[in-house]
Amino acid sequence: MIDRLEALKQEVCAINRELPHSGLVTLTWGNASGVDRDRGLVVIKPSGVPYAELEPERMVVVDLEGRVVEGDLRPSSDTPTHILLYRGFPAIGGIAHTHSRFATAFAQARRGIPCLGTTHADHFHGPVPVTRPLEVAEVADAYEAHTGRVILERFADLDAVAVPAVLVAGHGPFAWGRDARDALDNAVALEAVAEMALATFQLAGHAPELEPHVLDRHHARKHGPSASYGQPPRHDRP
Repeated sequence: MIDRLEALKQEVCAINRELPHSGLVTLTWGNASGVDRDRGLVVIKPSGVPYAELEPERMVVVDLEGRVVEGDLRPSSDTPTHILLYRGFPAIGGIAHTHSRFATAFAQARRGIPCLGTTHADHFHGPVPVTRPLEVAEVADAYEAHTGRVILERFADLDAVAVPAVLVAGHGPFAWGRDARDALDNAVALEAVAEMALATFQLAGHAPELEPHVLDRHHARKHGPSASYGQPPRHDRP
């Protein structure tokens, strides 16, 4: 049986290799990671390595203090941000960071993405928030760690499971989920709803946000104990 950490390396490698094919990254502008909560270890993309050259054995393993415990390459420069999010959001198991065009446009405009329709509500229970800009001292010292801290600060009164994404002001989006695959799916959904929101504002500059009762209904169909979307698990298979 394959070791659990080796399986996580394979999963995280596969998700990173999918990033350019998902249309979310240009060059090497993005990374994904996954966490083994039992061991307190994070597997993440090595810094600057082209996606096509990634292999499971080239993934870097760090602990939840950011110390490299396995791997010959430097981890992604965004590793401190990932570490802070894993420590601050104990329910998540994977993170995807990109500079996808439409979500990044909202981040550069310092504007969150409001929930304008049911497509957004299916994935995010309310607006996708934007952080405050980092201050001079935060950029000068431990920049990537402070990026994680402003995300946690923004989510002080928000549910990171119900809204599994954020826009870092002037930077770009981070998305997360149950595992690396779920984080990538949320990053794809985020880019789609960002593009839809921009098109909506071009058509109707004062478009209203989705009514709360419709938002709640659509999100509940896919999430939570009363979710009705998809098929129930089968117990009749051997």
